[in-house]
Amino acid sequence: MRAVLVCSVAAAVLTGCSGGSAAPAERSAQQLLDDANHTMSRLSWVTVDSTGVSAGGSNTSHMTTDRKSRCTNRTTWAAGGSLEQIRIGDTDYVRPDAAYLKKAGRGADKAKGRWIRTPANRAQPGDGLASCPYSFPSFGEAAKGNPVTVGGRKGIEVVVHDRSDRNGRFTFSVATEGKPYILKIFYEGSDHETTTSFSGFDEPLTMEPPAPSDVVDGSTPL
Repeated sequence: MRAVLVCSVAAAVLTGCSGGSAAPAERSAQQLLDDANHTMSRLSWVTVDSTGVSAGGSNTSHMTTDRKSRCTNRTTWAAGGSLEQIRIGDTDYVRPDAAYLKKAGRGADKAKGRWIRTPANRAQPGDGLASCPYSFPSFGEAAKGNPVTVGGRKGIEVVVHDRSDRNGRFTFSVATEGKPYILKIFYEGSDHETTTSFSGFDEPLTMEPPAPSDVVDGSTPL
């Protein structure tokens, strides 16, 4: 599921910058997304909240990232289990709860509520760990939707159909006041839905590893 969430969001934002000074209502859908992508691609920090629903269940994640090598994340599964993560460079500090460990077929004796230190390159799709780099590749033809308000900010919807799923479409909510941030993306496909909200634009997070007394070495992947 994590891979679905990440891929859906990463594939969802168009590249480039259209420039110009026309009011949002006068700009084309493509121009709105180009401006939004240009703004998002210049962010140093961003907070991303995602909820994914499919036949296999649902999960939520809350991530703050510098879009490079530092991020924090918490993933929670509706069926049970949660996983906290701090990634600093090449190292992950992860703290699974008992339900996650049970689902993964591992006992809780080693962790006992502490953080497990493990190389970041051991992360696998579906394990609930986030990847800090965050890019915005382009795709699709855009069309304007309805005016919206997201988190108190006014915006406008821009709809893009998914080239990989003829029944899928992305609905972007692009801010029309202040900087043209992407505020939310709703993806509806043939077999899953994903809602992703963006906030904390360029609000840096002070990030430190856990205290050594709260860390155990992870000799094997979770």
